[in-house]
Amino acid sequence: MRTSVFPVEPNGEQQVQFTYEHLLKADGDRIDYELPRSQSVAYDTPWEVDVEIKSNRSINAVYSPSHQIETIKKGNKRRSVRISEIAKLDPGAFRLSYLLRRGAVTASLFSYPDADRSGGCFLLLAGTSDENASSDKPAPKRELTLVIDRSGSMRGAKIAQAKDAALSVLEGLLEGESFNVIVYNDAVEAFAPVAVEKTDETLAAAKAFVQGIKANGGTNLHDALVESLRRRPRRGVLPIVLFMTDGLPTVGVRSEQAIRDVATEANIHSRRVFTFGVGFDVNTPLLDKIALNTRAFATFVFPGEDVEVKVSRVFDGLDGPILASPELVAVNSKGHLDAGRISDLLPGRLPDLFDGDQLVLLGRYTGKAPLRFMLKGERSGEAKSFQFNFDTSEGGVRNAFVGRLWATRKIAGLTDAIRDMGAVAANPKSNDPRLKELSDEIIRLSTDFGILTEYTSFLATEGTDLASEEKLLEQSISNYQARAIGTRSGIASVNQDLNNGLQRMAACEKFRNCFFDANLNRVAITNVQQATDNAFYRRNGRWIDSRLVNQDTAEHDAARVIKFGSPEFVDLAWTLARRGRQASVSLDGDILLEVDGESILIKHDEVAQSD
Repeated sequence: MRTSVFPVEPNGEQQVQFTYEHLLKADGDRIDYELPRSQSVAYDTPWEVDVEIKSNRSINAVYSPSHQIETIKKGNKRRSVRISEIAKLDPGAFRLSYLLRRGAVTASLFSYPDADRSGGCFLLLAGTSDENASSDKPAPKRELTLVIDRSGSMRGAKIAQAKDAALSVLEGLLEGESFNVIVYNDAVEAFAPVAVEKTDETLAAAKAFVQGIKANGGTNLHDALVESLRRRPRRGVLPIVLFMTDGLPTVGVRSEQAIRDVATEANIHSRRVFTFGVGFDVNTPLLDKIALNTRAFATFVFPGEDVEVKVSRVFDGLDGPILASPELVAVNSKGHLDAGRISDLLPGRLPDLFDGDQLVLLGRYTGKAPLRFMLKGERSGEAKSFQFNFDTSEGGVRNAFVGRLWATRKIAGLTDAIRDMGAVAANPKSNDPRLKELSDEIIRLSTDFGILTEYTSFLATEGTDLASEEKLLEQSISNYQARAIGTRSGIASVNQDLNNGLQRMAACEKFRNCFFDANLNRVAITNVQQATDNAFYRRNGRWIDSRLVNQDTAEHDAARVIKFGSPEFVDLAWTLARRGRQASVSLDGDILLEVDGESILIKHDEVAQSD
């Protein structure tokens, strides 16, 4: 675009507004929109994007793979979307997709094939809606078990807030739903032998029971967990446990591994255990794993935060699942299992899907044939299934975010496996084969995709020799031993669970590699840059393609040197643009990149910049 603006007074400002029409591309039930912007992290001008979506059909899900967004529902056919405050400086084109409703579950696929197109990565976007919401068919019911820590450390504001949270949740139960309340310190006590249906009488009795809770004694976390899991729930309900604790186990079984195992072995009725760690003196990997292994998630309540608010927020989102115990499988044209077609699904165990939920599932596929998926599960005790057919031939560099998001989640899964080692041994040997294998794979993925965490941020340090595999492995193992394995509680453990939880469910790109440090300060890394399907590292004042960074870059002789802004540069830029890789030359300063196996140095100098 070119324009002339007149007059502009000295040091004055003029606003220019462009209006243009863009016919949006449709892919089945998915509509895509893209607003271009430089991918260079040096372009740190904040921007605000507000989108109003109006549709003739009901909207099922709104998703951005590029930026964190906030969405406001305005009826079934309208949405307001804006970039979140935290993402206003994020570079890269703003991408937005929305799904138009088709039944209880609507799904679409983004594919990113491997170079030889023998397979690749995929992102399945699915939105849910309660197609029976306006019918007379009853919604699925819940059976709630509230578990409240009443040990001495809960005395004061904590126990008062926990009691308020319990009362609020009990009030929020629907007619016909059932509940029980379990409290524990040294011993375990239950409101009723089995869950009772919510009535005026049972609710009043439960309120009196909760109001009478006093905080004292130790923390018998193991027995409280066993008691919350052992009773058989009613048929056709979703059994939910809200488990609160503010400390480490001090009474009875205290082994992290033993308590973790009981959450699986004693959970024969498939209860969902949503854990709440109140304060920093909790075993964060333990609470995290208990929740993950039961299709739930952990929530951490920081000092000064209100327990009631966080507990109620979780419970309010658990109102009648559209699909419980969901599972995704690949099937052939006859609907039979197509073994080996998909792998490395992340998350590996899908959460229950509720009305209005949005599922972002990543995985890998093999072969060039269309993908046929079956999503199956239960609703009110009845088996349900949904089938989807997708073509992977349209995927390409434009969907490079799929590979990067898959790698982000994969790194989180590998980090989880390393953290799990701390449940058994606080100090595994550095030559432990499993620790070496996991760390080595994390370094490979981090280097290739430019994805850094608190454990691998040293890869971005100017003096780090990325060609020295042995030193990189040694440094990463040292970091994992001290932090992921050795730190199990306190603020320095909470930050790890926050970081890994965000990575585990990553749904949009993080060009600045942000994470929380051991003091919960937000850290961003800007000398590693992701551009289309490549990563670039800042070394000796220049950006170096990750495919070349393992070489001796200080002495590396480029096959060609191209001056920025020259006719040769323009030809290269158009060549890259035709392949969707033009972002590779958007970085500030000199760029060493690989094109068709040839190393090319794009040289910025004073003359070129003045041109």
